[in-house]
Amino acid sequence: MKQNPARKSPPKSESSRKIGLARALSKLGYCSRQQAFELIRQGKVRLNGNTPKNPETPVRLGTDRIEVQGHVLKPAEKIYLMLNKPRGIVTSASDEKGRDTVYTLLPPDLTWLAPVGRLDKASEGLLLFTNDSEWNARVTNPETHLDKTYHVQIAAIADSHLIESLERGVETERNEILRCKRATLLRTGEKNSWLEITLDEGKNRHIRRILDALGIEVLRLIRVSIGPLQLGDLPKSAHRSLTQAELTALDLSLR
Repeated sequence: MKQNPARKSPPKSESSRKIGLARALSKLGYCSRQQAFELIRQGKVRLNGNTPKNPETPVRLGTDRIEVQGHVLKPAEKIYLMLNKPRGIVTSASDEKGRDTVYTLLPPDLTWLAPVGRLDKASEGLLLFTNDSEWNARVTNPETHLDKTYHVQIAAIADSHLIESLERGVETERNEILRCKRATLLRTGEKNSWLEITLDEGKNRHIRRILDALGIEVLRLIRVSIGPLQLGDLPKSAHRSLTQAELTALDLSLR
């Protein structure tokens, strides 16, 4: 499922300041910064006719000439996608264990994109991608306290005490207090329940750790929204571009 990506023009001030060469390759949408470090150290990147080996060599985007293996790099059009990540897929560009990554779900001819935040292997749902590193940093900045909402199936019958515990906070095995901004009961079965949990902070395995501290097994964990962005009825493993209205709404929520 592929649509024309939502795009924005880069800030006009971008060409007036210098950044490191590795970061420049990332901002131009060529590759990740880690991949750029390797390309530079292997001598595959030329800057204004020279071959620097320092990934932090200063670059003025829009002015300096950057080539990778003979190809001149030009600013890539900004792309913003959402993906419905299925369970069992890892959020990384490659995996040392040979497991499928989220990149196997994206078109191979698409310009390099970075995930905006992460979902662990066992988690599902809304995952964003972009080649706009500044937008990525804004969305993932913990100081924004951007709400992220999850539907969570647990191997227990939820009651008001559990809901109160999730919102009040629970001490984990690391002596860390974790809490949810909001928790509500969606439905219950004979042996399990579905909860809707909203976080405004993103600590590693936050929901799984807080429920584990309460002795409750997580059966499924699906992210259904990030700020105003809704997963909606996007099919599993499918992706689509964010609309301009969605980008604007998210931008307003980050202010």
